[in-house]
Amino acid sequence: MEKTTYGILWNLKSMYEDHELIEKHDETMFDIMISYSHKDKIFCKQLYDELIKIGYHVWIDFDQIHGNVIDAIVQAIEQSNIILICMSEQYRRSNYCRAEANYAFRRRTKIVPILLEEHYQPDGWLLFLVGQLIYVDFTKYEFSKAMEILIKELKAPVLQDDNLQHIESKNKRSIVTSNLSIHQSKSILPTHSDNILEWTPTEVQHWLIGHNLVQMSRLLSDYDGSSLTHLNKYLINGELQQILKLLQEDCLRRTNQNLSLIELVRLQNLIDQQQKKILESKSFEKRTKKKTNSRCIPINCSFCEII
Repeated sequence: MEKTTYGILWNLKSMYEDHELIEKHDETMFDIMISYSHKDKIFCKQLYDELIKIGYHVWIDFDQIHGNVIDAIVQAIEQSNIILICMSEQYRRSNYCRAEANYAFRRRTKIVPILLEEHYQPDGWLLFLVGQLIYVDFTKYEFSKAMEILIKELKAPVLQDDNLQHIESKNKRSIVTSNLSIHQSKSILPTHSDNILEWTPTEVQHWLIGHNLVQMSRLLSDYDGSSLTHLNKYLINGELQQILKLLQEDCLRRTNQNLSLIELVRLQNLIDQQQKKILESKSFEKRTKKKTNSRCIPINCSFCEII
C-alpha cells in the first residue's frame, strides 16, 4: 500500500510540474492572430512572413498547432491582441472561421478585417460581425502598398465614442476607426438607393446594421426592401397583438432572444422615413414634368426669337 501510494504521488507530482511548464509556455502573448480559410493559405503565408519580418509576434495555425486543434485556436485568440480576419467567400462559408471570428468578437478583441477576394462584399454572419469596421483592400492595391495601410490600421488605437456602439458591448466600446484617407481604406457598408422597394436582401442587411438594428438584421435576414414595406403595412393595419406574437416566436427561433420592441419601433420609423423619400421624389418628378410641359416651345415664333 505504501509503495502504491508513493507511486501515485510521484506520478501526480510529475503531472503537476509538466502542467506548470505548459502554463508558463502558454503565457506567451501574440501581437496578431491570422484567422483565414485554408483556400487562401498561399496568400496568408506571404502575409504572415511579411508581418514576422516587420517584427510582429504572429500566430497562424499552419505551424503552431499541437494537440487539440480547437483548444489551440481558442488559446491563440485569448492570447492575441489583434485578430486579423482574411475575408473571402470561402472564409464566410467555413464553420471553423465563423467560430474563430465569433469567439474573438465576443471577447471584444480588436478585429482588423482585410479583403482578399475582388468584388466580394461581406454578407450574412460575417457582415454582422465586421459591418461597421474599416477594412484594408488587398485587391485594390499592390501588396507592398496594402501592407503599409494595414500596418497603420494595426497601430491605430481603439477610440472611445459614445455615438458608436459596439454590438453587445455593455460599456459602449468604440468601433475601430482609422485616420487613413478615404482613398486608402473604405467602410464595408455601401451606399444604397433611396427607393426602399429596390433594395436587395444584402442592401437591407447593410441598412439595418448601419442603424444598429442588430436583432432586426438577424430576424429579417432574408428580407428585401419590398418585404420590409409589406411588414410595415401588416404592423400598421393588421391585428397588432397577433403579429407581435408571431414575431416573438420567430425571434426566439432565429435569435434565441425575446423580441426587442425598441428595435421594432425604430425599424417602423426608419421605414416610414424611406417611404417618405419615395413620395417626395415622385412629387418632385411631377412638378418638374409640369414645368417642362408648360414651357413655350419657339417653333416659327418671331416673338420667342427676339427674346
